[in-house]
Amino acid sequence: MTASSPASAESVRAQVGTILDPEIRRPLADLGMIGEVSVDGDAARVNVRLTIAGCPAAREIESAVRDAALAVPGITDATVDVTVMTTEERGELMARLRPGGTTMAFGPESGTRVIAVTSGKGGVGKSSVTVNLAVACAQRGLRVGILDADVYGYSIPALMGLAPEGIPVRPTRLDDAIVPPVAHDVKVISIGMFVDDTDVAVAWRGPMLQRTVSQFLTDVYFGDLDVLLIDLPPGTGDVAITVGQMLPHSDVLIVTTPQPYAAGVAIRAGGLAAQTGQRVIGVVENMSAGVQADGTTLDVFGSGGAAAVVAGLARQSVATEVLGHVPLSSLMAQAADAGVPLVASHPDDAAARELTRIADTLLKLTARKDRGLPLAPR
Repeated sequence: MTASSPASAESVRAQVGTILDPEIRRPLADLGMIGEVSVDGDAARVNVRLTIAGCPAAREIESAVRDAALAVPGITDATVDVTVMTTEERGELMARLRPGGTTMAFGPESGTRVIAVTSGKGGVGKSSVTVNLAVACAQRGLRVGILDADVYGYSIPALMGLAPEGIPVRPTRLDDAIVPPVAHDVKVISIGMFVDDTDVAVAWRGPMLQRTVSQFLTDVYFGDLDVLLIDLPPGTGDVAITVGQMLPHSDVLIVTTPQPYAAGVAIRAGGLAAQTGQRVIGVVENMSAGVQADGTTLDVFGSGGAAAVVAGLARQSVATEVLGHVPLSSLMAQAADAGVPLVASHPDDAAARELTRIADTLLKLTARKDRGLPLAPR
């Protein structure tokens, strides 16, 4: 088509079809979401078929499709008609997402690097480390997901900006599949997204916990991921055991502080991972000594926690290494409150730089597990 030739419906369809669905992260054309397209002179009309009524991304999709249509040479006016898929059309969509009706899984054959982040005790910044590592990996162009398995102390939605005014964003349901919301280019699922009152404790015992983790790993449609980070509860309870049993090929990252007590209980968490066949890929020491703006060093918790965990695990014949020391940073707390991980909000902060470096190290350590990552349009 030359600059002077009129636009065609085919050219408009090709342009709008490349728009990514904000939740599923696949092109609208691949998902069957582009219906009839027509062109009358310099005006285009595009039908967009949403997956469900009340789709939370409806306005975003409509705006993106209109802008894409207007970007076609010769088009100066664009109308977007928004409808909802029929039951049959949604069935065809699910067949595209899950060929053969299979459920999504993260076995060794999937090519997804699964990293479970654990700690011996709460309050060491495990979840903050998890979200920053996830966003750092996404900044490298990887397809990343977070499964918040910390059922009793879920905080991932808030840390990722998915809990405005304290109310977590709900995932989208497509028939029997759950589509996780996306923040900072990371797909996120958490039990907090299914709890009606976030101030009420989740009083679940073993069987319910195991069933929830199993559903998260099978019913949630993450798509083809390069990296899945699982935020485990602290300690050695039912969830950690279930994840170890379901994903024995996964790697485990231990987060501790410099304190001897935190290191002592972290050793037990690492020992459990080894018992279930997982590889303890490394230890991250959070809240290490940090240099302040005036040049002074803030050393609240001492030093040596990560090294103590490595030494303690060595006594159990579990070989691992210290991957990094994340210094204390006042910006870390501010970023958490704002729902924007530090590596995104303040990438030049010393803690952000260290977290990004640790993410790169993790990717190198897990690269040997790649068996040809599944390719999918982004």
